[in-house]
Order: sequence, then structure tokens, then C-alpha cells
Amino acid sequence: MEIREKAYAKLNISLDVGARRADGYHEMNMVMQSISLCDELTISTTEDGRLRARSNLRFIPSDERNLAVKAARVFLEAAGESGQGLLLDLHKKIPVGAGMAGGSSDAAAVLRALNRMYGGRFSCSELEKLAEQVGSDVAFCVAGGTALARGRGEILQALPPLPDCRIVVCKPEFSISTPELFKKLDSAPVRHHPDTAGILEALEQGDLRAVCRRMYNVFEDVGDRRMRTVAEIKSRMLDHGALGAIMTGTGSAVFGIYSEDTAARSAAAELRQEYKFACVAEPVGRLVSD
Repeated sequence: MEIREKAYAKLNISLDVGARRADGYHEMNMVMQSISLCDELTISTTEDGRLRARSNLRFIPSDERNLAVKAARVFLEAAGESGQGLLLDLHKKIPVGAGMAGGSSDAAAVLRALNRMYGGRFSCSELEKLAEQVGSDVAFCVAGGTALARGRGEILQALPPLPDCRIVVCKPEFSISTPELFKKLDSAPVRHHPDTAGILEALEQGDLRAVCRRMYNVFEDVGDRRMRTVAEIKSRMLDHGALGAIMTGTGSAVFGIYSEDTAARSAAAELRQEYKFACVAEPVGRLVSD
């Protein structure tokens, strides 16, 4: 048996970090958005009882270091189907180390696909609970769309969709270590916070320009020389007509939101001449409903 699923990338419309918790995690407050850039997943049942992954990228692990494999194990155990062998074939298109939840989106796609394979045994909220056992961003990636994520990222509130737009994503050559940025953030107070309430209000009103004016990521404030490149990419996007531009997650990908397709494609074409990756995408709505 074989089943296919798309794993959609995630962007942070805003990202705010609060106090460090007793469990070592930080309190997060983020507006998240799924976009059409995606990995492609094919799951095949096998007779050997093994769970393994393979990918078009050689450095992607094939065992439980890969969140997709971990998600498969978590699902099968919860469904009472332990012992079923699965091959997870991942065609990666989401840049790795970009702050776009590529691994988490793959894991969420596994949960959605297996739920279909096994006849819809779990509701959306139950899948999100399983996702919490896999990784912090996986719960959001299960249903995707536009959502407010709090706690470690697992407390989710669906939001009105981001108005129609084009999104240019650009990733420079380097990646940025998430633990490294959190350490830097802990060593100095956060100077500015995003206007999360203002973003929620703008989404309610369907006001794309108001959303873009309030986009902000606190990690851009850390003292890191690589943020100069982030700022350069943002500036190029704004020069090409972006309504707003920020880094997503802990980077290193940067995205800009455009109201016009032509301007977006022009910006992506120019950025592609200098940086490792640039593409045009669109917002994606919720993938699963209860």
C-alpha cells in the first residue's frame, strides 16, 4: 500500500520569546503561517517491520533522528499497530536549517497520511497531541493555516486566514543554530516585542498591510554578525515593493509579503542571482479540521 502527502513549510509572521521555564524551554508567542512551498512524502508499507526514511538529500537521517520516522512510531503505537513496517520517501524542497520547520512539517505530514491510511482513527486535536511527543513545531504543522502558537508552540488557536498575497522566501548560504540564538537572547534583555494583538486584529479585519506593518521577530535583535545579511535581504525585498519583510524562526530564511505577483517574481529573480535559495509561494489554509 502507498499513500502520498505534502508537507508545507512554516513561516513566523511574528515571533516573541518570554521567560525561560522550569523545564528549560521558553514561553513563546508566535503567529504562524503555512505556505505552498512543500516537501513531498510517499509512505509505503513493508513486510520487514522496520521504520525508515530515505530522501533526495543524502545527509537526511533514515532513523529516529528524523522526526518523520519518530512521528510514524508515535502514531503506530497510539493506533495499536506497532510492528508495521514503513518506508518514508521524502523529496525535500524546503531548505534545511532555514527556520521553516522542514523536519516538523515532514513529521506532521506523516501523522496526517497515516491517519488517512488507518481510516481516520484520530481527530485533528488528537493528532496534535501525538505531535507534541515528536517536536515543538509539529503540532502547528498538523493543521497548519494561520494560527497563534503559545507555550512551547503546542498551544494553538486558529486565526482568520492571511489575506491573498505572494510571499518571497530567500535563504542565504549559512544556517543559524537555534540553541545558540536562544543563549544569546538569554544573555541580553529583549528590547522590542511584536504587536501580536495588533496582528490578530489586522487578521480579523483582513488588512494585509496592517499585518505586514506589525511583523517582527525578536531574534533579529540578537548581537550576531549574520543578522547583517538578514537585514540586507530584507532591504532588497522592501526595495522591490514588499509590504513587510522579516526573518522566520531562528533563521536563516527571510521572507517578504507582496500584494502583486509581478513584483514578487521580480524580487525572487534578483535575489536568486546572489543567494542560495529564493522562491515565490502563497499562503495555505488549514489542512485538517475537527
